[in-house]
This record gives sequence, structure tokens and C-alpha cells, in this order.
Amino acid sequence: MPQMAPLWWEILFIFFIYLFIIMNTIIFYNKMPNMPTSLSKKQVFHQFKWKW
Repeated sequence: MPQMAPLWWEILFIFFIYLFIIMNTIIFYNKMPNMPTSLSKKQVFHQFKWKW
């Protein structure tokens, strides 16, 4: 087989890419000043970050 990486490594890599994109969108929506729910989203993101 030409692929050197096993299937679980590719699935894990794609999962971390999606997690990175989701975290970037959460940080982007937290930095928008015109949103009234930015404070609650920041608190949710802070609790989610400490869950890890």
C-alpha cells in the first residue's frame, strides 16, 4: 500500500483540524464587539477550555 499512515491517524488528524476550525470560529465570534452575547460566549468558551 502506498499510504504510510494508518487509518486511525488520518481520522485523528482530520478531527483535530475540525477542532481547530471550531475553536477559531469561537474566538472570532468572541472578538466581535457588536454582538450582545459575546460575554456569555466568552464564559462558555472559558468553561469549555478548562474542561480539557
